[in-house]
Amino acid sequence: MHPIVVFLLDGLADRAHDSLRGRSGLEAATTPNLDALCASGSCGVLYAIGPGRAPSSEVAHWSMFGYRPDEFPGRAVFEALGRGQEVNAEHVFAYAALRPAERRDDGWWLTGRPDPGRDAAEAEALVARCDGIEIEGLTFSLAHVWRGEAVLRISGGADDRVTDSDSFFRAWYPVLRPQPLVPEAERTARACEEWTREVMRRLEGERFNVITLKWFGRPKDVPSFLERHGLTGTFGAESAFLRGLGRCVGLTAVENPYVNVELVNERLDAGDTFVYVHDKRIDEAGHTKDPNVKREAVELIDAALGDLPTDRAVVCLTGDHATPAFPDVIHSGDPVPFVVAGPGVRADDVDVFGESTCAAGIFGHLRGPDMMPVLLNAADRPLFLGSRPTPFDGADGYPAILDPL
Repeated sequence: MHPIVVFLLDGLADRAHDSLRGRSGLEAATTPNLDALCASGSCGVLYAIGPGRAPSSEVAHWSMFGYRPDEFPGRAVFEALGRGQEVNAEHVFAYAALRPAERRDDGWWLTGRPDPGRDAAEAEALVARCDGIEIEGLTFSLAHVWRGEAVLRISGGADDRVTDSDSFFRAWYPVLRPQPLVPEAERTARACEEWTREVMRRLEGERFNVITLKWFGRPKDVPSFLERHGLTGTFGAESAFLRGLGRCVGLTAVENPYVNVELVNERLDAGDTFVYVHDKRIDEAGHTKDPNVKREAVELIDAALGDLPTDRAVVCLTGDHATPAFPDVIHSGDPVPFVVAGPGVRADDVDVFGESTCAAGIFGHLRGPDMMPVLLNAADRPLFLGSRPTPFDGADGYPAILDPL
């Protein structure tokens, strides 16, 4: 059996651009190391949720890591865990953001956000002014994070099945009314609306005069990565919410901003059976909406991928979603290249890295839940279907936890 390494390049995939002669940023980039990885392994494309579905990073990761939608606790829980906060199922969590808003004929509309530098102290003080509000027996506690953003903890018997008040749209930013998804959440939705109005009363006359809410959730009891896949190890990422996701499934979360082959080798030497490294630079380049910026980001990262440990581990390189450099969308549901190389992994006919080239590989078109079974199989760790050696729900890897007589 072999360990598994995943290099996750956030927002990796793209669309074809006229400025790049009908190619994507990946296809236009010069990528000798990624091309060599393709030539030595098996390729395909992956949709984290499904074709045409444009997931957030946390939703995509959750699916790709082999966890079901009904097990998803909500991004706000990951935000709390990634910042070292303790969580429990008695509390509901949401992500709060201090914003400026103006009154128009059809309601309140958001008009910007605090600057993380010059507005930092003012934003933190305004958030503190709104901490500890009590409504209908629910207590709203805010833990400031940065630039007026905070983790909101609601105690007193709240329900997490409430819609966002933060309109996370492309170019349309009304402050939304929180609504219940089920009748049992009506009290919480009503309290969140009144909490928003109370915040606006407390902040009346300030430059930043509303706090929006999104990503409601509550911790859930889910199998650890070891219990579900028979693997344990390290989750390296810069974003707090991603480190929180890793912590949620029992992986050791470390702060790591870039592709880091040295970290991977250190963790393999230490005996990890799973090492994950996240890099957000391609996603950030996609959000500039300049195809050449994205092409340059791909080339920059390719240069760091010259000495991958494919001699002693199954190495996967892929992304979580597409962040097109055009048009002006947040994410898109386009196919993401998926490459696996390592001991015993056959080489298919693909020798150039890109969306269209990888689609011709032996893996074809995969969905997020396929990733871990594919990697476990390549690492000689698949669970033999028909046997039942472990009691853990959804287990799909060679069991590492046994209970012998």
